[in-house]
Amino acid sequence: MSTTDPQALARLVGETMFAVDVASKDTMGMELLACEPGRAVMRMVVKPLHLNGHQICHGGFIFTLADSTFAFACNSYNKNAVAAGCSIEFLKPGKLGDVLTCEGVEQTLSGRHGIYDMKVTDQNGEVIAMFRGKSAQIPGTVVPE
Repeated sequence: MSTTDPQALARLVGETMFAVDVASKDTMGMELLACEPGRAVMRMVVKPLHLNGHQICHGGFIFTLADSTFAFACNSYNKNAVAAGCSIEFLKPGKLGDVLTCEGVEQTLSGRHGIYDMKVTDQNGEVIAMFRGKSAQIPGTVVPE
């Protein structure tokens, strides 16, 4: 794979990671909509299995959507990266049947560390949560170079 086309490389990294991402794809039912250099977009429909005792989407599932999107965004350069820290602010509840979309965008990349912001919205464009993650690059690549 030629690394001269960053868009194609990011797309390949996303496809490769998503193919074996049992947690995001199979357990949570997420879809990977985009993986570009420093950016990713994922989507998830809130199903009965995602509801908590208040009959709203459990915050842990919203966090997982944001965390998964973060993973795709920070690995998009084909340099293995993991979360070094993150935080989330819940702003509105997700409800049964809502279509939650998370867009993650790189804010800065400096040496081995990056800062990424995730915005989780519902099908009406209402902001459900904001997540900020710090990534750390570790040895290796997602796809062979």
